[in-house]
Amino acid sequence: MPWFKIDDSAHSHPKFIRAGNAALGLWLRCGSYSAQHLLEGYIPKSVIKPFGGTPAQVRKLLEAGLWHEAGHDCDRCPQPADGYMIHDFFEGGRNVTKTQHEANRKGAAERAAKSRESKKRADSERESNNIQYATSSQMKPIRARNEPYFQGSTAGQEGLSHRTPADGAALAHAAAMPVPSTSSGSTAAAGEPPSGSGLPDQLADLKRAIGAAGLSGISWDLRESAWEYTRQAIDRVGVPAMVAFAVNSARLKGQPAGASAWVQGWRSLEPAPEPQIGVSYLPAAVGLPNAVNRQQQEVDDWASRAMSRARARMIEENP
Repeated sequence: MPWFKIDDSAHSHPKFIRAGNAALGLWLRCGSYSAQHLLEGYIPKSVIKPFGGTPAQVRKLLEAGLWHEAGHDCDRCPQPADGYMIHDFFEGGRNVTKTQHEANRKGAAERAAKSRESKKRADSERESNNIQYATSSQMKPIRARNEPYFQGSTAGQEGLSHRTPADGAALAHAAAMPVPSTSSGSTAAAGEPPSGSGLPDQLADLKRAIGAAGLSGISWDLRESAWEYTRQAIDRVGVPAMVAFAVNSARLKGQPAGASAWVQGWRSLEPAPEPQIGVSYLPAAVGLPNAVNRQQQEVDDWASRAMSRARARMIEENP
């Protein structure tokens, strides 16, 4: 869009003072009209009356030298065939010619087209990179799991291993909590290595324990990083603590579709304190909500703190 520009000292120019404010109002409106329609300073007589102009105002503009009519002797301004011409409309490059304006519009359109094309190429490259990354991410977990597979019975253990008496109580307490279940997912196949891969599943004990705690139908389709975080959590805090966290999380937020919802929380868990010498740990009173013993209270307090840390971490990473 073209602009009608004037000098910032026009307010005190002798020609403006001589013409007066009323005539300057007509000069301003007609100048804007000429710029909008790319008339290059030409003012048709037909716009004078609609803009509220009077013959007296036109005469003042002509006498002040702000306008010219046909037959004028100014060598810097063209002759109007009819109507009037604004004096020095292009002085100092303040206003553009029709040719300049069209060239500017063409240049802007070309720049916009180049910008769109550049953005389109960048989006295409980014999408291609995302596809390549997703493909490689699906293959890497299989190579990472290429380690010896040991069943629980191989190590001389029946059922789940327990890191500490407190961890065992946490698992028993978690298994007694009512949790909604669904028939979808893959928890029913917990403990089985990846289908057709012939490789071990290092999350087998965790999957079995999650299912035993009443969380059935959980999908275990984890990314490579999430799978590794889960495996590290098993080594660090043990399966019972992770099951307790999953059960408490399901009670607060509802059962998720997949185990990936628990990974960040599992990462924040810390090992339960080692049993103190001389302290007696009694079996948890499963199914008796009013039964109170020291062991169960410590487990509940520890699980509550772990949940608080997990929620704080999820808020920081997903504001």
